[in-house]
Amino acid sequence: MRLGVLDVGSNTVHLLVVDAHPGARPLPAHSHKADLRLAQLLDDDGAIGDHGVDQLIAVVKDALQAAEDKGVEDLLPFATSAVREATNADDVLTRVENETGVRLQVLSGAEEARLTFLAVRRWFGWSAGKLLVLDIGGGSLEIAFGLDEEPDAAVSLPLGAGRLTAARLPDDPPHPDDVRALRRDVRAEIARNVAEFSRFGAPDHVVATSKTFKQLARIAGAARSADGLYVQRELKRESLEAWVPRLAGMTADQRAELPGVSEGRAGQLLAGALVAEGAMDLFGVESLEICPWALREGVILRRLDHMESEK
Repeated sequence: MRLGVLDVGSNTVHLLVVDAHPGARPLPAHSHKADLRLAQLLDDDGAIGDHGVDQLIAVVKDALQAAEDKGVEDLLPFATSAVREATNADDVLTRVENETGVRLQVLSGAEEARLTFLAVRRWFGWSAGKLLVLDIGGGSLEIAFGLDEEPDAAVSLPLGAGRLTAARLPDDPPHPDDVRALRRDVRAEIARNVAEFSRFGAPDHVVATSKTFKQLARIAGAARSADGLYVQRELKRESLEAWVPRLAGMTADQRAELPGVSEGRAGQLLAGALVAEGAMDLFGVESLEICPWALREGVILRRLDHMESEK
């Protein structure tokens, strides 16, 4: 059947259409994406204003039309941290449902981490052993660890690249004092959670997902997206540590000229790099591998598992 996943994230609203059936690898058929940046549309009270909700509704309607055009039979709509943490989340969800017919399922941070972990486990298989999975989104950082398809530990931290950029790095290029303060606070937040994972022992394989990690790996020398899904892509901490001060000295326009960095993500790449560097350092990770599957694929795989169990 043809499934559609509608992901209302902190940076983008992304419709992914796949051809899928239980027991088979989901095959991407279409991708429809809009940069909305909900995390940056929150007002001083933490609410998404009327203009932001109007934009969200318009984007969801466009995605619905794209899903219909591509023959989607089952749509799986969900929202992550920007909607989850908005002080008017219930009102936003009600308006979206009333005006589009779409009832967004709001995933908790732990659910995000678990579903991303499932996708990574299915991609690498059982031979990968104990996995440590890192995922930097626009609003949050997800960390998960485990040997099975359900992680032994999973947390979500308010360390998304978009969130931190909007709140902590107002200048372009950023002021060095702001960069140092953000680096310190990011590491303190991550450090508070390291013990929760270290009690399970060392991972056999460390994996990262998300656009932020993919772009950091690309500027550090990893293969282009055009080279295909199955090319191994790694990010070494040594390379990342060398890039962080360079990114800190660049404007967003200068970062956008780097290989693999999109104009829409360039402004928040430094904050993402600080989070990635802090996580790799505090978890003792020298190198990690980039996984092309992440949260959206996890949602699809969970749906296919439920279909199989209902037979």
